[in-house]
Amino acid sequence: MSITINGRTVDFNPGDTVLKAARQAGIHIPSLCALECAVQPAGACRVCIVEVEGMPRVQTSCTLLATHGMVVHTHSPKVLKLRRNIVELLLASHPDDCLYCGRNGNCELAALALQLGVRERHYLGAKKAHALDVSSPALMRDPNKCILCGRCVTVCHVQQKVGAIDFIGRGFRTQVAPGFASGINVSGCILCGQCVRACPTGALMEKSAVADVLAALADPNKVVVAQVAPAVPATLLEAHPGLRTVPGTLEAVAGAFRRAGFQAVFDTTWAADLTIMEEASELVQRVTSGGALPMFTSCSPGWIRYVELHRPDLIPHLSTCKSPQQMAGSAIKAFYPQRVDLKGKGLYVVSVMPCTAKKYEAHDLGDVDAVLTTREVEDLLARCGLSLDTPGIGVPLDAPFAESTGAGRLFGGTGGVMEAAVRTAYKLVTGHELHEGPKLTDLRGTRGVKTLDVQVAAGLTLHCAVVNGLGEVGPILAEVTAGKSPYHFVEVMTCPGGCVGGGGQPYATDGHTVLGRLDRLYEVDRNATHRRSHENEEVQSLYRDHLEAPLSEQSHHLLHRRYTPGERD
Repeated sequence: MSITINGRTVDFNPGDTVLKAARQAGIHIPSLCALECAVQPAGACRVCIVEVEGMPRVQTSCTLLATHGMVVHTHSPKVLKLRRNIVELLLASHPDDCLYCGRNGNCELAALALQLGVRERHYLGAKKAHALDVSSPALMRDPNKCILCGRCVTVCHVQQKVGAIDFIGRGFRTQVAPGFASGINVSGCILCGQCVRACPTGALMEKSAVADVLAALADPNKVVVAQVAPAVPATLLEAHPGLRTVPGTLEAVAGAFRRAGFQAVFDTTWAADLTIMEEASELVQRVTSGGALPMFTSCSPGWIRYVELHRPDLIPHLSTCKSPQQMAGSAIKAFYPQRVDLKGKGLYVVSVMPCTAKKYEAHDLGDVDAVLTTREVEDLLARCGLSLDTPGIGVPLDAPFAESTGAGRLFGGTGGVMEAAVRTAYKLVTGHELHEGPKLTDLRGTRGVKTLDVQVAAGLTLHCAVVNGLGEVGPILAEVTAGKSPYHFVEVMTCPGGCVGGGGQPYATDGHTVLGRLDRLYEVDRNATHRRSHENEEVQSLYRDHLEAPLSEQSHHLLHRRYTPGERD
C-alpha cells in the first residue's frame, strides 16, 4: 500500500501513521511530542499537522493512520502558517532566557522556531512561576520551560515502566511533576535520565558538575584525576570526524583532560575487569555454596535505586559488588597516593560517565567526588578552549589503572556484563578457558530479554538472562517473586542498549546510533590482546599486592557495599 506525500509515492505497512511513513521515507515532518516507544500517539504539540486532500481540516500526522491512496502535503502554505502560529503560542509563555539555558544550541523548540522563521513576538502570554526542583543530586526540573509535550511522561511510563512523573494540575497551572508536586529526590524516580534525553527543551536537565570540576582544577590544594567509562569514547567519536577508534578517542580525552589540568586520567574499563573478578567469584560461590538466586548485577545505579525504592524484597538477590565507577573511585583513593606523592594535597576524583544516575551513586557512596556526563565533557573542554579534534592531542592513559581487556570494554553495552562474567566464571569453576563459539554472542543486540545456558561442568549448567532496559524486567521479577525463576544470574541495565544509551549520552540518539556504539565495543573486544577479565595483569597485581583474592576481607571492605531498603533521601 502507498500514499503520496509532497508528490512522492511512499509505501507503508498497515497500522503506520502518516508521520511514521514519512520518516521512513526520509521526509521531515517536525514534531515535539512523538516518540517511537509510545503505545498511543499523544498529539499533544500539534506541530506535526499536515494537509490531506479531501479532508476539511488539517490533521496531526502522528495520530492519522495512513490509508491507501491518501495524498498528503506536509509544508503547504496553510500548514506552514498554522505550524508557525502554534510555535509562536508555545513561545508566548516560555521564559526568555535562551542565552543562559543549558540547552542553548541544542533546543528542539528553538531549532523549530528558527526553521519556521519566527523572528518577532505576536503573542504576549503570562509567564509561569513554578518553583525549580533542584532536590536531586542528579537531575533538575524547571517546569517553566516545559511545553507539556509529554515525551518524558511517555518514556517514564511506557519505556522504563517507573511512572515517577505525570501531568498534574489543570489549565494554565498544568505541569509535569512527581506525585503531589514533590521533589525528584523524594519521589519514585530512579534518576536514569531517560526523561532528560527525551525532553525537547531545558525543562529536564542533569545537575551539571562542570563548575565544581573547574573549581577543583583551580584549587592549588587539590590533585584532580579522572576516570572514563567504556561507553564514553564509543560515543564521543561520533561528533569528531578525526577520531576513528575507541582507543584513539579515549587517548584524545586523556590528552585534553591533561591539558585542562588533570594530573592523571584512568580507564574505568580497568575497574570493570576488577568488578568481573569479584562478581563472577560471588556468582560461583552462590551457585556452589548456597545463596539467594538468581543473583542480579549491581553495576547499573538506576536499577539499584529501583530495587531499593520499589522492590526492597529483592535486595538479597543483588550482587554486593560496587559498580566499576565506585570500585575505581575506591581503588584510586586507596592506592594512588601510595604511588604518587600528593605533597599534602587532597585527591579529587572525577568520573566521566554516560549515566545521570551515577551522580546519585557517587553522592550516595562517596568514593567519587564529581561525575560528568558525556554531554558535560564537551562543555568542560569548550570552557577550557580545548577540542578532541586537535591533532596530536592524544596521550596514553595513566598507570596503575590503565590496562583493560575486551571483556571490560563490553560493559558499555547490554549483555556485556553477562558475557564478561561468564568467560571468567567458567575459568573459576573449570580451570580452563571457555571456547565461546556462537553462544555468547546470543547475549548481544537490543532484544528486550536475552537468555543463555552454559554448561560449566557435569551436572552444572548456568542459566543466564540479560534484561535490556528496566521496562523489560517485569516478567523476570514476577518469576523470582513466585519462586519459579529458572535463572542463576541476571544482568539488568536500566537504559535500553545499556550504557551506550544512558541518560547522560547526547540528546539525539536513535536505535541505529545505539547499535553503532555497540558495534564499536564489539570491535574493541574482537581485536583485544586479552579478552577475559582475569587476564588483566594490573588487576592481578592489585590482588597480589593489596587484596589477596576476590571476596577476601580486604576486597569486601573496599569493593563491596550494602543496600538500604525504602525511601531514605
